[in-house]
Amino acid sequence: MATFSGNIRKMRSVLTDPVSYFLPFGEENADMNSLIGSELRLEYLGEIHCIGCGRKTSKSFAQGYCYPCLLNSPETDRCILHPELCEAHRGISRDMKWSEEHCLQDHIVYLSDTTGLKVGVTRFSQVPTRWIDQGATQAIRIAKAPDRYTAGTIEVFLKDHFRDKTNWRNMLMNRQAEKPDLAEEKRRAAAILEERFDRYLVDGNEITSVNFPVREYPLKIVSLTFDKTPEIQGTLVGIKGQYLILDGGRVLNIRKHNGYKVRMVTG
Repeated sequence: MATFSGNIRKMRSVLTDPVSYFLPFGEENADMNSLIGSELRLEYLGEIHCIGCGRKTSKSFAQGYCYPCLLNSPETDRCILHPELCEAHRGISRDMKWSEEHCLQDHIVYLSDTTGLKVGVTRFSQVPTRWIDQGATQAIRIAKAPDRYTAGTIEVFLKDHFRDKTNWRNMLMNRQAEKPDLAEEKRRAAAILEERFDRYLVDGNEITSVNFPVREYPLKIVSLTFDKTPEIQGTLVGIKGQYLILDGGRVLNIRKHNGYKVRMVTG
């Protein structure tokens, strides 16, 4: 039996076969792969600390931030969800130093398969973490842009032809009618783009494959939250994206609970 306690953050992941997951409890990390098949008890200890400024907050916004940080932090600015609205390339930002390190860096426009084809954008340094976090089983790079705005603009052109959202329930149930041909879909995407974007296109069709540590996919999903269920107990049967999958189809989105103070007892 082992006990971990502290404010949790989204799981760290390493692209191994299968993906290796580590759940941070403060400064300590729990090796979650080693717990698959084991009984877990997760207890919410009634405290939330903002992952931006660290202050105690009664409610979490945007997956881990207090309300002042929601309004003022660069990590919660509109371009996080809508890259095409980024203005850092024009010198406009909530925090220009932060934007220089995050927005004014190379970004990848990609296609991924999350039991359905989707287009997305991520910072170059977040490959392949972004694909793992969204539960993608494979991904291919379409373009490499010099900043978040340019990547977002390319994505906008493709949204009329490719969806940009993941059906998280289907992803967790591993439901898929047909596996897409990513190389062919990349050719289709390149043909859609205006010529001014040609210089950003990535040569080659390297596909990144992701295998998740899941023993048993649920047939039905029961979504759990610490706000409604402060004590969660069950057998861990798998991990996909940022979700713990427990027996009985119960799933817990760890990223949604960034900053929550939690005790985990295993055994």
